[in-house]
Amino acid sequence: MIMVENLSVHYPDTKVEALTNINVSFNKGDFVCVLGKSGAGKSTFIRCINGLQKPTGGEIYIDDQRVSTLKEEQLRKVRREMGMVFQHFSLIPRLSVQQNILTGTFGYRSSFKNMIGYFTANELELAKRVISSVGLTEMANRRVEYLSGGQKQRVGIARALMQQPKILLGDEPVASLDPGTSNHIFTLLKEMHERLKLLTIINVHDVDLAKRYATRIIAFKNGHLIYDGSPEDFNDKEYYETYESEQQNSFFSM
Repeated sequence: MIMVENLSVHYPDTKVEALTNINVSFNKGDFVCVLGKSGAGKSTFIRCINGLQKPTGGEIYIDDQRVSTLKEEQLRKVRREMGMVFQHFSLIPRLSVQQNILTGTFGYRSSFKNMIGYFTANELELAKRVISSVGLTEMANRRVEYLSGGQKQRVGIARALMQQPKILLGDEPVASLDPGTSNHIFTLLKEMHERLKLLTIINVHDVDLAKRYATRIIAFKNGHLIYDGSPEDFNDKEYYETYESEQQNSFFSM
């Protein structure tokens, strides 16, 4: 479904190689958690997949389409099938839950309809179902600025689902949430993943969450892919190789 070949990203104003010769592939049904310290390359990797970051080397193939050769309209069609959940929500505070979620349809609509805010009965019905699926029915007309962090992230997930995606991406979607809320959000993401038969790729700092929910873990260090395997096999050795000596006590003996 996604194949990454020799992907590299170099920021010209620095000496930093954000990513170096990354080779990895993902299939429908994979629930992948991406681990690594801050600056390891996780966010750059996700941004390359969804087209927010242009690689300086290598190729990304999505459903056998070479992304770098696609014309703008073709790229737009690919992007609209990739839902994205952000760390800082990226919502419009003054709009309601329903209005924010409906923006997930924009990739399928004309600019004129988006500008005037016209939505069809089918779009409104889909929004209603998606809002229900994330447990926000009673808050559909509430302005997002009055929601808690966990509720805002549920809106972000619902907006991504409005795209009816094949691929769900997350860039640290629970980094600003407390542990209990983070667990609830991951439970919701895993349920959506399984019910909709998605490919899901999520950056996360919390190794425990990754081991609990992922079907597969990949880890980056200094722009290099250093681990690609099962959650069960990501143990002390792999942890310390990924995070070095950030914590002196064994994570897995806590």
